[in-house]
Amino acid sequence: MTDSYRFDVWHLDATDRRLTRDGAPVDVNARYLDALVLLVRANGRLVTKDRFLDEVWRGVPVTDEALTQCIKTLRRTLGDDASRPRFIETVPKHGYRFVAAIVASDAAVPEPITPVPSITATAIGERRRDTLLLGGAGTVGAGMAGLIGGLIYGFAGAAQPVQAGPGAASVLIVMLCLTILIALLGGVGVAFGIALATRAGDPRWRILGGAVGGMVVGAIVKLLGIDAITLLFGRSPGNVTGALEGLALGAAVGLAAWFATRMALRRAILAASVIGGLAGSVIVLTGGRLFAGSLMLLSDAFPGSRLKFGALTEIAGNTLGPTLAGAFEGGLFAACLIAAITLAERTIAATRRDRLAAVSAP
Repeated sequence: MTDSYRFDVWHLDATDRRLTRDGAPVDVNARYLDALVLLVRANGRLVTKDRFLDEVWRGVPVTDEALTQCIKTLRRTLGDDASRPRFIETVPKHGYRFVAAIVASDAAVPEPITPVPSITATAIGERRRDTLLLGGAGTVGAGMAGLIGGLIYGFAGAAQPVQAGPGAASVLIVMLCLTILIALLGGVGVAFGIALATRAGDPRWRILGGAVGGMVVGAIVKLLGIDAITLLFGRSPGNVTGALEGLALGAAVGLAAWFATRMALRRAILAASVIGGLAGSVIVLTGGRLFAGSLMLLSDAFPGSRLKFGALTEIAGNTLGPTLAGAFEGGLFAACLIAAITLAERTIAATRRDRLAAVSAP
């Protein structure tokens, strides 16, 4: 009778001391393999630190750091994420538990925690659902940033001296709708880029995911925006926000998303606002444009426009004003998006823990 287990795309043969992924062998340190076997055999039950020391290190005196490094290496091998565990969950101050459903080839382990008629399909479905939830939450957060920014810019535009054309209320409504729309488009790219990168396991991939998502949406919005304005008015508005700005801001938000996996919610939001604000100011200082800069360019390109931002651009001079606007936009966008993604991510993790606890309860 063998002592082997299947979970997701992995096969662990404790008798032959082999770990394979889709049939391909994976090299694992012997002691770390012992730790994985211990976790899998426990099948969802808590494995305490003392038990690890007794059964894996067999009485050899080691520090807690040795166990921490062991679990960290196993997570990296399995492509797991400590903030959203699919395989190894941390029970603070107590130990760890294996949370993936297991198919055992013999009766050597207790009954599986959950029914697993098709564990691979179940895991894939959960990952898709998590991706949609995280991406959707981030998009909503970006929309909230657009709402706040739209109110500020809308009131600023409506406060300008009255000219022929729409009234102050119309200026406010148009600015509000336009700002929310642009924020939602940017949020879709950056949030879903981060959500997809999260599936890779290592939180550092979120930087690349945010950068690629921001770049793609920025390029599409710029292309369509310039084409639409040129088609309607017969002239190009100039170099509005595009792929490079999207890439830079998306990478900054991805960096903030990585930091958020290690921080409390308030600190994560504060860090995101600082990182996004720095990115926004750097974009403007290096010749790029975010939303306000693009609106100012459009306003200058069409002299008859009611949309004027003199009150904003002259707050601290012609150079510092746009820089402050860029810092404000970048910080607000990053803070709202990260707040939404972090809340969604922790809600998913809490729901999963509660479900496992309910199923494993006697």
